[in-house]
Amino acid sequence: SELGIGDKVVLQLNTLGDAETRHAWREALVSHFRANAGALSRESVERLEKNPLRILDSKDPGDRELVATAPGIDAHMTVEAGAFFESVQKGLQAAGVAFERAPALVRGFDYYRHTAFEFVTDHLGAQGTVIGGGRYDGLIETMGGPPTPAVGWAGGIERLAMLVEEPEPLQPQIVVIPIDPSVERQAERLAHALRQNNLSVEMAYRGKVKARLTKANEQGADLAIFVGPDEMKRHAVSVLKLESGERSDVAASDMRRQLHLLLRRSYAVRTVPESVNGEQVDYIIHDIFDAL
Repeated sequence: SELGIGDKVVLQLNTLGDAETRHAWREALVSHFRANAGALSRESVERLEKNPLRILDSKDPGDRELVATAPGIDAHMTVEAGAFFESVQKGLQAAGVAFERAPALVRGFDYYRHTAFEFVTDHLGAQGTVIGGGRYDGLIETMGGPPTPAVGWAGGIERLAMLVEEPEPLQPQIVVIPIDPSVERQAERLAHALRQNNLSVEMAYRGKVKARLTKANEQGADLAIFVGPDEMKRHAVSVLKLESGERSDVAASDMRRQLHLLLRRSYAVRTVPESVNGEQVDYIIHDIFDAL
């Protein structure tokens, strides 16, 4: 939901039951597929001996017909495993999380227990799973340790990113313009300090000053701050309000107050960040000129 893709994915949910359930279901599946081994694909015949649950994942058309008539796990569920899965579903419903039962959703390794889930989408073609996970309570015990509840999941970062809408370009509030290459480092420090106070800042390095100002206006910036050798000598910067064209020198001693006032005026419509409001204004450019 926070990524804005909640309406593009579906939570698919299944249970693998407890160890007793899984064992009984596995035996029923093996019997079913062995009785129809002649119709299985070569890959599924190999899986029949090694990992029969994976046959349920097969995309082979002939396998899919056999999968459709295969025994379901619910018929082999212990009372305890059934109650566990019921509580998971009720918990999701209480949290307002929509899901659908996916009987063919399985995990092949024997240490998997109870819940298996995937978030899938139809917006990415065949690469439909974006997150998958489940419980593997049997893992530690299989490795010789004590019975240990466990859960894990993995997400496809690239697949998730492909679902997220491209963000709007960030609109800078302030553009810092070094007048001369000799003061570029000072300008960078100033920009960094402003960003540390939650302000959106861009550096305008190259080109003639007029061209850099044109770009700043096109980007919708509020202020342009000029840093030059003469300004450094005066321990000041030159600030231009881009909307009105009003330009004035702001001394270091008055920098915090003036920048606060200028931004407050510029933000008649937009919200002023907390860091340039109230008592925090004293920290808006903390030790800027000491750094310079």
